[in-house]
Amino acid sequence: MISGSADGCENYIRAVAAAGGDPTGTYCPGLDTGYDGLLLAGGGDVDPARFGQPDRGSTEIDADRDAAELALAEAYLAAGKPILGICRGHQVLNIALGGDLIQDLGPEGDLFHQRAPGADQDKIHPVRCREDALIGRFYGALAMVNSSHHQAVDRLGRGLRAAAWSEGGVVEAMEHETLPVSSVQFHPERMCCALRRPDTVDGRYFFEHFIALCADRRRR
Repeated sequence: MISGSADGCENYIRAVAAAGGDPTGTYCPGLDTGYDGLLLAGGGDVDPARFGQPDRGSTEIDADRDAAELALAEAYLAAGKPILGICRGHQVLNIALGGDLIQDLGPEGDLFHQRAPGADQDKIHPVRCREDALIGRFYGALAMVNSSHHQAVDRLGRGLRAAAWSEGGVVEAMEHETLPVSSVQFHPERMCCALRRPDTVDGRYFFEHFIALCADRRRR
């Protein structure tokens, strides 16, 4: 299952299908744990009340989506099923496990992470990867990735460890210590398939790994 924005999640559907999956993408899906795995897609900010903070610059809050995705994340975590979080999904996953966010990276962060107003191209920047983590096994110690966000993971949720960082220490990837759960702040669905670009790494590995986990879960 792919939980996406009200505008749709076509790029995620294409990426999952290209990796061999059979995706179902929807906005505010019901609490259904019958799927092999859960992909939490990108989108607007989560209501800061969900992680115990006043509003300090959060935008495009969708209370219905927050409720649906946090409930789904908690249910799939409890079931031990695979989860892949991307951008907003990376942040939702952290909140579901008790972590919190930096609500705005500020002007310096915008230089590396947020599109300029009216721009249609992601920012491109390097990330430093743990070589013993999933992202490090894909790309080695350093990878060029894309970004389009103004918030970031701050305090890590229970059982999560950081797996990659960009300039200033922004957590760019996480993985769970015991569960088949990982997430990235960047957008691999815009770095693979028809959207593959020469100035970044290939994002398809995240989707292939996620589908392999889902297939293994189904076999068991």
